[in-house]
Amino acid sequence: MPPLSISTYSLTVPQSAIDEYGHVNNVIYVQWIQDAAIRHGEAVGAKLPENTGWFIREHRIEYLTSAFLGDEIEVSTWVAEWKRVRAKRRYEFIRKSDGKVIAKGETQWVFVELTTGRPIQIPDDMIALFPIPAEQTDSAASTP
Repeated sequence: MPPLSISTYSLTVPQSAIDEYGHVNNVIYVQWIQDAAIRHGEAVGAKLPENTGWFIREHRIEYLTSAFLGDEIEVSTWVAEWKRVRAKRRYEFIRKSDGKVIAKGETQWVFVELTTGRPIQIPDDMIALFPIPAEQTDSAASTP
């Protein structure tokens, strides 16, 4: 499958995502972030080398406005930076009905050898599957 700079999918906010205040609970966005990263990998056919995996080191999320039951949300993700053993991935959540950015976030992922739990160098063929969009490079993209 060809490389894909930005991966986008849509979801409809389910009842299970709604908290006692009537909007999407903040922790739901963490699940959506993970789902978006997994979908991006699936879209490009990424296969992890045996006994390796991605661990999350840090999340940052900026909540800009609320989302509610039934809202259609467009979730986009892209890799904004590659380091030797880390990748910085960004996310944007847009409500389709009014085009408002409801949240944006950033996650630092670390590539790990699962037996030892130690970070290892990210293979070049993995990096090639997720090119950094020119307009979304670390120096050009806004951070949450």
